[in-house]
Amino acid sequence: MKGHTRGARFVLKDWIALTKPRLLRLNIFAALGGFWVASKWDLDIPLMIWMLIGSTLTMASATVVNNYWDRELDQKMERTKDRVLPTGKMQPFTVLAYGLILGIVGLAVLFALVNPLTGLLGLLGWFAYIVIYTIWLKRTSTWSTSVGGISGAMPPVIGYCAVTNEVDAGAWLLFLLMFLWQPAHFWSLAIRRVEEYREAGFPVLPVVKGIRRTKLQMIPYVLLLLPTVVFMYSYNYAGIYFLIIALFFTVVWLIHTLTGLSAKNTDKWAKINFLLSVNYLMIVFIALIANTLKA
Repeated sequence: MKGHTRGARFVLKDWIALTKPRLLRLNIFAALGGFWVASKWDLDIPLMIWMLIGSTLTMASATVVNNYWDRELDQKMERTKDRVLPTGKMQPFTVLAYGLILGIVGLAVLFALVNPLTGLLGLLGWFAYIVIYTIWLKRTSTWSTSVGGISGAMPPVIGYCAVTNEVDAGAWLLFLLMFLWQPAHFWSLAIRRVEEYREAGFPVLPVVKGIRRTKLQMIPYVLLLLPTVVFMYSYNYAGIYFLIIALFFTVVWLIHTLTGLSAKNTDKWAKINFLLSVNYLMIVFIALIANTLKA
């Protein structure tokens, strides 16, 4: 009996692992942040729950299908070789079916129980991640990270539009916040794993253009976060405390990104920059939720 319980636990762990839960948590939190900004503290709890369920299932679907499509390349990288499919714990068809079912249910929830706009945004994000990023650009172009950022920027927009049912300035600013955050976040990881990506055949920016060019290309993305957070305040989507906190941490991240051009220990610099990026997103969205202006 104990063996059955342990086996079931491991199987459940594998199903969950396919959804990339750490990435999923960040995106769920971003979706909640978007919902909160649009609600202005007047929360429709049932609507929020359905939005979170629908967007979570849709995002999980995208990551599962991504795991399916990348299964052979994942075997070549140290970071990904222990995933469920490379280790043979599940059959590819099972994983693909699982991913598609999650997507169908998630999009159905968004279309039917939130609003059609969120369903369309969820579908756009899913298509951008699977077709444009995973199937096309990830294997062919250094633009995969930037263009793939479209899908990563959808969660807060979905959360926001669940309330407003329109794409206005607030939706665009939330999109920009997430879109601009992603390249420097990913490239920090890619710099540390550049040889793994090279051996696996992924044409990420550090592999194709070199590490210095990658460090340079990070700078405009982080720099453009400064006017984005200012506009969040000036357009009355968040208060002064958000502005102070977001500006402070944006400047800290920008300064550290700039030091990469002269850093002697690139691996150490990239590791710190990656950790800064993760904490930056969490802190900024916590500040955004806490200091959203009431209606």
